Amino acid sequence: MTDPANPQGSKADELDGSEQPFVEHLFELRDRLLHALYGVGAVLAALLFYPGPSKLYDLLAMPLVKSLPEGSRMIAVGVVSPFLVPIKVTVLAAIGLSLPWILYQIWAFVAPGLYRHEKKLVLPLVAASTVLFYFGAAFCYFFVFGQAFPAIQKMAPISVAVSPDIEAYLDFVVTMFIAFGVAFEVPIVVIVLARMGMVTVAQLKSFRSYFVVGAAAVAGLVTPPDPVSMIALLVPMVLLYEVGILAAQVFIKHTQAPDEVADATPPR
Repeated sequence: MTDPANPQGSKADELDGSEQPFVEHLFELRDRLLHALYGVGAVLAALLFYPGPSKLYDLLAMPLVKSLPEGSRMIAVGVVSPFLVPIKVTVLAAIGLSLPWILYQIWAFVAPGLYRHEKKLVLPLVAASTVLFYFGAAFCYFFVFGQAFPAIQKMAPISVAVSPDIEAYLDFVVTMFIAFGVAFEVPIVVIVLARMGMVTVAQLKSFRSYFVVGAAAVAGLVTPPDPVSMIALLVPMVLLYEVGILAAQVFIKHTQAPDEVADATPPR
């Protein structure tokens, strides 16, 4: 019997939000972008006050400075580099720390247009991808840099005075953080590919050897030229691939649309 309050019947997977005019969507998008900017601005103001741009750069440069020969220091080639580079570090740090808030604003904008089974898929993946990116960057800073920089310094010729430029170092660090952060997103990629039906779990398992070869190639390209750094990236990528296979089975089972569940249910 049809419920008078819901003439179309109860829908387990209906949209939680209601349709809005296009102009209202634009206003909401503007508000979400402003809220994201306000969040970044608040974090930036806090970092400018404490610990300050210079201290932040010193913290970022610590792994390299520890590995330099005694008496060596980093240099600034550009005239305004001593001022601009620490400011860049502070801005990038503010954006990085504000990433959960930025992603929340994006989620709050798109969530009303998603079905419930889509929310069960998207929200955990967004949260997990953020955490994995942070883990990748932290792993790079605390472990890889600590192993790679001393090895690089040992390979330097005695006739060379090692004094890295602060701007070149910032570019290198940002590149490494992005490379390791993206590399740690392997489980998310595996889950999405499996959930979209582009590959099956059985195919993912059969691709293990190919993935190891590809991961080794990627690790060799993005890491410094020492075997410790390469292995430090290769091993987590392989382990995360296995985690992605296990997680894909769970997501496929618990994020199916009602019509998919009905199709998968055997007739009595």
